[in-house]
Amino acid sequence: MTDQKTSAPKIGFDRFIALEWAAAALRVRAGMGTMEDLDESLDQAGMGKEARRKSLTILKRLWLQPYPEFSDFAERGVNIFKDDPSVPAAVLTWGMAITTYPFFGKVAELIGRLSALQGDCAVAEVRRRMSEIYGEREGTQRTTYRVIQTQADWGAIEHTEKGKRLVRLPQTSVNNEDAVAWLIEAVVRYVGKALPVSAISSQAVLYPFGFEQSLGYLISRSPNLAVHSQGPSSQYVTLPQSD
Repeated sequence: MTDQKTSAPKIGFDRFIALEWAAAALRVRAGMGTMEDLDESLDQAGMGKEARRKSLTILKRLWLQPYPEFSDFAERGVNIFKDDPSVPAAVLTWGMAITTYPFFGKVAELIGRLSALQGDCAVAEVRRRMSEIYGEREGTQRTTYRVIQTQADWGAIEHTEKGKRLVRLPQTSVNNEDAVAWLIEAVVRYVGKALPVSAISSQAVLYPFGFEQSLGYLISRSPNLAVHSQGPSSQYVTLPQSD
């Protein structure tokens, strides 16, 4: 599988992004809303000029003007929303966020892993581990917290104990089969390598979502995913090889 993240920034998701803004950007891209709607949402946040510019840059990379290597992936996500507007904007935007911004994905992965057993984890532990990966600097700490705030606003977690701990909220059930396959593709793109089909539903980066379908069946039907056997009982999912 070729590297899908060569021009994506290491740390780029450095703002709090409200779900309302992301949903507005998705509707603009789908032709179901206007830039005026998005501007109004941003205006209501009362941000300064520079903060607004940076927030809009992230929204552009998520939906309005994705990186070229993700443009087809984004367009297919938009088409899923067009065909079925009941698919939560948080589901599709999560897929774009972990694909486009590895930093966002790593925060999600850590929260998913640390909260897997008891359903909660310490904010300090997430921040400490992100600093181990991205370096001990003010930007890492600040950006990690902004991503945590964002994931809370998107309905994945909530703060408890005066903001010191994160508690998982009930998972969002993803019922649209095309959205499930697309989200699996997002995980493969984020991880950057083949994954066992049997382990897809338990990927920590997908902690906010639950699936009732047979993921192996959906993967086998998707033209945007490929399945390879490694031994008689092990199947791995990856992206199709480019011609």
